[in-house]
Amino acid sequence: MFGIVHEEIEAYALEHTTPLPPTLEELRRDTVANADAPGMLSDQLVGTLLQCLIHASGAKRVLELGTFTGFSALMMAHALPEDGKLITCDINPRPQARHYFGKTPHGRKIEIRVGPALETLKTLDGPFDLVFIDADKTNYTNYYERCLELLSPGGLIVVDNTLWSGKVLDPKDEDSRAIAAFNDYVKDDARVQQVLLTVRDGLMLIRKL
Repeated sequence: MFGIVHEEIEAYALEHTTPLPPTLEELRRDTVANADAPGMLSDQLVGTLLQCLIHASGAKRVLELGTFTGFSALMMAHALPEDGKLITCDINPRPQARHYFGKTPHGRKIEIRVGPALETLKTLDGPFDLVFIDADKTNYTNYYERCLELLSPGGLIVVDNTLWSGKVLDPKDEDSRAIAAFNDYVKDDARVQQVLLTVRDGLMLIRKL
């Protein structure tokens, strides 16, 4: 898919990952068939990992930057307790998001905030237990700094696309340079513990100390 993991290994990993609930599988297929830039879909591996992190950490309040068609938001909402809350932010959430949020009772846990994420972040109050960042790449460091302020002690920030199809090894375009700079920024940040995983297009897990 992104050239990070061999296709056969990727397929094997999917075969050995918990299947998607029916509504999420329907949303995945709808996104692949009908959405612009379907490669932006976080998909089953990342979504299920996010669910596991929510369950393991006991997270009840989640923040997401980058809604797209709502797949990752709805995956995380499935893992939240009944009194859990997820705020997802996007300048242009695709119509699938609201449609599929309305098809499951887990959708009531989700609130969509429309607008530039940096502006939305100024209006939010913490703490959040988990943050998932999957928005425009040039603002990753700016998002990270504000989200770290909003994060509870010991909370998690999960950042997608941190290997960017391997382009971080020799970044030549604006997005690649921004992601590489972000990765270096976090590596040198004594406020956190982090691990960069080779899951799909790269996933960085960051724990606030």
